[in-house]
Amino acid sequence: MITKAIIPVAGWGTRRLPITKIIEKSMLPVGNRPLVDYSVQELIKAGIKDIYMVISNVEPCQVREFYKDNLALNLYLKERGKNDRLELAKTLPEGVRIHYVSQDPSGKYGTAVPVMLVVEEYKIDEPVLLFMGDDFIWNPGGESAAETLLRTVGDSNDCAILGMKATDEEISKYAALSYDNNNLLTEIVEKPTPGTVSTNIASVGKYILNQELLQEIVKYVHENNFGPNDQEYMITDPIETYVKKGGRMHVAVTSGEQLDGGSLEGWVHANNVVCGCED
Repeated sequence: MITKAIIPVAGWGTRRLPITKIIEKSMLPVGNRPLVDYSVQELIKAGIKDIYMVISNVEPCQVREFYKDNLALNLYLKERGKNDRLELAKTLPEGVRIHYVSQDPSGKYGTAVPVMLVVEEYKIDEPVLLFMGDDFIWNPGGESAAETLLRTVGDSNDCAILGMKATDEEISKYAALSYDNNNLLTEIVEKPTPGTVSTNIASVGKYILNQELLQEIVKYVHENNFGPNDQEYMITDPIETYVKKGGRMHVAVTSGEQLDGGSLEGWVHANNVVCGCED
């Protein structure tokens, strides 16, 4: 049973400036909750007990503040008998822990780096879920992204990657996923030029990573020395290496909708959907 998850939430959120000067991108509100909390609550419901948040080393950290108890607020609510509000103020259930790993914003950059930091600091040697912190899958009444991934791997030690259907134009913003008749990944192409791939399935940045792939990610970050103006340390590179070596990664296609807070348009749309303002 997988009980650990990694959520990267570091970074400056430059696409959302100027608001991200004072509000971390993962803490932008969608409905009445921060963006990242949709992933956190989904992972908890799927059985995750330990969440590793990769945060910026810039203080104060709003994510850390949100997930710790506000003792003064709790006392205020208790004294006034507002027990329903007290429950809302409690962001984590008993038995769930959040661990924090700092990432230097001026250091190595890309989706592989936070995974490497967590694996090395906490000596992770078991499968984990990896959810990026600036989007979530909205599927009320249906299967969550975490449930889909966990169901797909079952009791095996395989990896999995979540995909969604996309148009040619949309897929150029993501990583394109090609897979065989057993739904096993055969190729992953980062941000392909429209019309150059035969698949219409795009990655949405949610994975199950086993021990072998975790070590492949660590090795990839350490063995490459990309400069600040070179390519990012993309997790798709070690995934491709893992698959070429014979590693098994299932492609699980979600029936939900990806809601993204990384752009202003995406954030507005996410709020409209969650608040039930759209038809």
